[in-house]
Amino acid sequence: MRKRILGDGLEVSAVGLGCMGMSEFYGPGDDAESLKVLDRALELGVTFWDTADMYGPFINEELLGRSLKGRRDRVVLATKFGLERRPDGSRAGINGRPEYVRRACEASLKRLGTDHIDLYYQHRVDVNVPIEETWGALAELVAEGKVRHLGISEAAPATVRRAHAVHPITAGQYEYSLFTRFPEDELLALFRELNIGLVAYSPLSRGILTGTVEVDALAADDFRRHNPRFQGDNLAQNARLVAAVEELAAAKGVTTGQLALAWVLAQGDDVVPIPGTKRLRYLEENAAAESLELTAEDLAALEKAAPADAVLGDRYPDMSHLNR
Repeated sequence: MRKRILGDGLEVSAVGLGCMGMSEFYGPGDDAESLKVLDRALELGVTFWDTADMYGPFINEELLGRSLKGRRDRVVLATKFGLERRPDGSRAGINGRPEYVRRACEASLKRLGTDHIDLYYQHRVDVNVPIEETWGALAELVAEGKVRHLGISEAAPATVRRAHAVHPITAGQYEYSLFTRFPEDELLALFRELNIGLVAYSPLSRGILTGTVEVDALAADDFRRHNPRFQGDNLAQNARLVAAVEELAAAKGVTTGQLALAWVLAQGDDVVPIPGTKRLRYLEENAAAESLELTAEDLAALEKAAPADAVLGDRYPDMSHLNR
């Protein structure tokens, strides 16, 4: 597995691992299987692991903490704060207050069983707290050595500039895939101006780009059942686009998901996808995509097969917490 550099010098595996689905949102988890996936990720060189305190809530960080014992130095560990949840799983809202930033960081460090977080993201922007105050608290955590690098997720470009002026942003985590192209409108140019890496979550568009998702077969608590892209006419149109990508993948002798991940990797050395999985098979498939080189003709064919404006449906049922 080759490496890529985010921002001001954070070296990560070119393909990372999103760990959210091991604990919530994609049906029931299996800790024993997830721990095997994490073991295999290290063997494959997939050492950039992504979690958040709200996944579970809390239990995803605890799971990673169990896996990290005795080998913390082999992983570049990213977690997030800001989408506050209570122990019973209920949501307390978006919280960017300085005192909460510190409290959330201390709790994450304890659950992860570590003395530092390599990349600490503000998960969502709290519009009731000036971003300068939130990032002032984050800068203090860096000065104390509890956090090595800072990131931001789904923030508006103007907010990114304001946060970066307080403390350099190493990475922005945004949804980015062949089906989700909004970062190309303004964010990528801004990130390159400011030397910020782009960490692409949902690079397979929540699995739809694998061509294997059957909505009716999803677990009752799988949040994709309520995702607009998986509904009715939206799903029918998006499935037609996936079928066109499948033809291109078959011609290259790779899976549809691998081709879609290779497309993300081809968008620049400062772009790092973090496909999520809790299955060994898909982990290995995703990791292998890193060695797939796409030609200019391949990229043009993918643009034709899945034009940016052809995908139907919002990314979330409620988009109000994004671009703030």
